[in-house]
Amino acid sequence: MALLQLTIIPMGTATPSVADYIADVQQALKQENIKYQLTDMATVLEGEITQLLAIAAKLHELPFQKGVKRVVTQIVIDDRRDKKISIGDKVNSVKSLLKA
Repeated sequence: MALLQLTIIPMGTATPSVADYIADVQQALKQENIKYQLTDMATVLEGEITQLLAIAAKLHELPFQKGVKRVVTQIVIDDRRDKKISIGDKVNSVKSLLKA
């Protein structure tokens, strides 16, 4: 199981806001059979790495479908093979240390 952090940045739009494009990403993710979470700076997806990379490629195309001429997509992958990881595990681990 892997985590993939995805930030899609449409370039050269009429406004500095990208909320409409991020909403498109969230709508598209509803159609996928994976766990995901929107954060203030990115979207985190959870699943098998091959599936996540295929989904990231689809999501990268969304702004182009709205006429954007340039898109920068940043991907960070955490693919841990010694144990299962899930969205929120790292945050919960740090929080448990802060309680001690």
